[in-house]
Amino acid sequence: MTTPKIGFICASLRKDSINKCLENALRQRFKAAGVSTSIIDLAEYELPLFHGDIELPATVKNLVMTLLEFDGLVIVSPEYNGGLPPLLKNTIDWTSTFGTQHFTQPVYGIASCTPGAMSGIMCMRQINYILMRLGAEVLPVQVGVGNAAVAFDEDGHLVEGRSLDLADKMIAAMIKRIEQKSA
Repeated sequence: MTTPKIGFICASLRKDSINKCLENALRQRFKAAGVSTSIIDLAEYELPLFHGDIELPATVKNLVMTLLEFDGLVIVSPEYNGGLPPLLKNTIDWTSTFGTQHFTQPVYGIASCTPGAMSGIMCMRQINYILMRLGAEVLPVQVGVGNAAVAFDEDGHLVEGRSLDLADKMIAAMIKRIEQKSA
């Protein structure tokens, strides 16, 4: 079997986002598990606010073709007022007009990091619901990281026990499922 390719999408564009920190920590753990990882930077895909009367931007096709290169995709998202950020919703809405293979082909993982204790649970539920409506296979283990100020060490490694355990379970489940699909 070839080495699984995992793409990471962070639904925050902020340079110092705690969710970018989580994305990097998860990538480190995936790499340690022997998979190939890449970041899919949504800032590189200019998308106007979704509107049905706007012609499909070329960036949508480019993004979809990039997503199809991966066996697994991990979405790391902040939670805004109990929901998913508009950047992620807009991206999902635009790419779904091109087709759904990029939802049905890879295995999806979801993670979220928040400064408070709730760990993005409401956002992760909404992302899970939307992805499943589009036919995605979403792993049941999701990585919620609360209290971000103490969840990472000075090198950006995830150190909080429960979150670390969830991360390792998600990684193992994703690798196992990808191997099953390719057998």
